[in-house]
Formats: sequence, C-alpha cells, structure tokens
Amino acid sequence: MTLKEKLDQALLHYAARAGHGVQQPVRAVLFDMDGVLYDSMPGHARAWQGMCRENGIDCDPDEFFGYEGMTGAATIDLLFRRQFGRAATPDDAKRLYARKSELFAAQGTPIIMPGAQSAVASVVAHGARCVLVTGSGQGSLLTRLNGDYNDAFQLRVTAYDVTHGKPDPEPYLVGLQKAGVQAAHALAVDNAPLGVQSASAAGIFTIGVRTGPLPEGALLAAGADIEINSMNECTILLSYLL
Repeated sequence: MTLKEKLDQALLHYAARAGHGVQQPVRAVLFDMDGVLYDSMPGHARAWQGMCRENGIDCDPDEFFGYEGMTGAATIDLLFRRQFGRAATPDDAKRLYARKSELFAAQGTPIIMPGAQSAVASVVAHGARCVLVTGSGQGSLLTRLNGDYNDAFQLRVTAYDVTHGKPDPEPYLVGLQKAGVQAAHALAVDNAPLGVQSASAAGIFTIGVRTGPLPEGALLAAGADIEINSMNECTILLSYLL
C-alpha cells in the first residue's frame, strides 16, 4: 500500500471517529519535540537511568520511551510509587528532575531529527501555524528551537503550561487554544503512545511517527490515525494535507 493510499484510509478513519473530516485550510500543525523535532530520546533515557542509579531507584532505560510525553514530575512520582511505595513530594520532583536535566545536558547536543526541518518548513510555507506540544521542561532543547527551526515555534505548550500531562488531552487542547483553531483545522505529529493518546483524545487528526524502539502498529493501537516511520515521510504526508 502506498503512503497516499494509507492516508486515504486514515482520513476515512478520522472522519468516522471524530464525526468530521480534516477541514481545509489546515491552520495549525502541533508537533511533539523529543523524538519528533530532535533525536533526543536515547539521551533522555540514559539521563533518567543515571538519576535513578544515584537515588536507589531500579529501572530499565527502555521503559522511559514508554513514559515519553509525561511531565518530569509525573515520571518521578511513578518511579517513587513503584520503588518506595509513596508519592514523590514537590521537592523530590524538583530536585530529581533538575539532576536528570543536568545529566541530559552533559551528554552534549542531540541532533535534529532527520526530515523534521523540512516538515516544519512545509507548514510555514503553506501559511499554517506550528505549535510545540511537549511534556518536557528541558531548557537545553527549548532554547535551541528558535535557531534550529527559524522561529517557527512561537507558540509552545510545555510541562509548565498544563496541570495534566500526556496522555491527558490537556496539552493538545491548550495547543489548539494557543493557535486559535478548532481540532478539525489542525494536525498533530507525535512519536510516543502517550502523546498519540493525548492528541487523539483532543480530537485532532494524529500522525504517529515511529522513530523510537516501538513495534510496528504500536502507535495505531494507541490511537494514531496513521503510523509512519520517519519525519521524511511526515513531510510527504503534509504535502497532501496542507
């Protein structure tokens, strides 16, 4: 099946679940950051593992790919409940997330995800708004966005803008509000099951990009309308949708 044929099926699926199709013009595309705009998730996993080792928390580094999209505080709370049988305090969350951020930054600069710049550029060229929707509060990446993406991401939703992180729909709903558009005039691009769940629950046509160690079909199972394997494919999809 060609990518265009997959898209045609996906649009029918979206219309059935949302009660309407993707409406033209598409006015906003909402992008996740880690694993979509930057190939940063392996570094995040190593940083989380390092912080856990320092604090007597058992973990598997691959598990953090599954938590992608959660806020740092929510991830630390999950780890505390599992390891210590109690919730993490606000001080625990602040202190340990700061340490995790230090370990991430010490690894150096993650590369831009191949194909991501062309995908973002195509959105800008068609006059639609780019909106960042990330569960991260990682300053070392957030400060790079303007330079790496030519100021495309003036509209941002980060861990500090929401009460409930992904998979709750709040992050993507806030993104729609910031862009001033309805879900029918928007697209979402996310690479993680929790992020896909969030975007889908917000009523947005959801493109799942399998850039991490996920089995084929995992993002469809999480609620993506279409699953692709790279940001280069995303650029092609956007050429059909914008």
